[in-house]
Amino acid sequence: MIHRKESISLFDYPLFTIVNLETPSEENLDLPSDACVAYIIEGDEQVFSESEKIIAKTNHTIVSLCGLTLGGMLSNQPNGNINSIVVHFNRDVLNRVFEGEKPELWQELEKPVTQFVVQSAASEMVKYYFDTIIKFFENKEAITESILKIKLKEIILFLLQTDNSNYVRNIIKSLFSERKFSFKELVEAHIENTDSIENLAMATNCSISTFQRKFKNIFNTSPAKYRLELKLKKVSELLKTSDDSISDIGYTCGFESPEHLSRSFKKQYGVSPSQYRLNFLVK
Repeated sequence: MIHRKESISLFDYPLFTIVNLETPSEENLDLPSDACVAYIIEGDEQVFSESEKIIAKTNHTIVSLCGLTLGGMLSNQPNGNINSIVVHFNRDVLNRVFEGEKPELWQELEKPVTQFVVQSAASEMVKYYFDTIIKFFENKEAITESILKIKLKEIILFLLQTDNSNYVRNIIKSLFSERKFSFKELVEAHIENTDSIENLAMATNCSISTFQRKFKNIFNTSPAKYRLELKLKKVSELLKTSDDSISDIGYTCGFESPEHLSRSFKKQYGVSPSQYRLNFLVK
């Protein structure tokens, strides 16, 4: 149940939203689709995503490329309560506030964004920042357009200089990025961690049929075979540089069993993983 949802707008668009909800909520938390950052004022440590380690943890921030995704995550959690402040990063608003310029500390993306939801512990400055935003909801008559512009610039700069997550910085960098990544760059950035054709097609902004055609033309193989080649290449590198057991290396690289690894590796390299390692050590 959503007990409170209240927004403060800039240029007639939600900038800050304060949310108090009891989870799971029958009513989905409807947030704008833009990128956003949620600061957990109070949370009962509901687990949003075990794989990405996203938890409703007090004094933590969750940065997301999509507010719809974040709203769904906040709503559909185990029993508990969440109090949060969300800052929305609408591109038109950002452009007007920064007047077409890039923020300080910003650098162009070198690689595509690959992690779309990221959690990190809030620094003392970020905690103080959100304390002031809470006060805004208690004193709306004191808010001016100029103040809201300053506060939006502040959180962008705080997130760009966060020292504990490159993924957070990359999401914020993407808000001001002008770089267009090629199909090949997008595939190579996502394929190791994306396990379906549907998700790869989405990451490259293609229909499934268009994705498959482009992939075949560029890589001259199927996505499944290419992903396997990448995994085997990683195994071969670890066999030369790591003292871990072959079975541990296989599991680390995503092989379901030592037998699966041995069979695939021998087909690719002509020898078993153990013989490959031995051949390298003898040289």
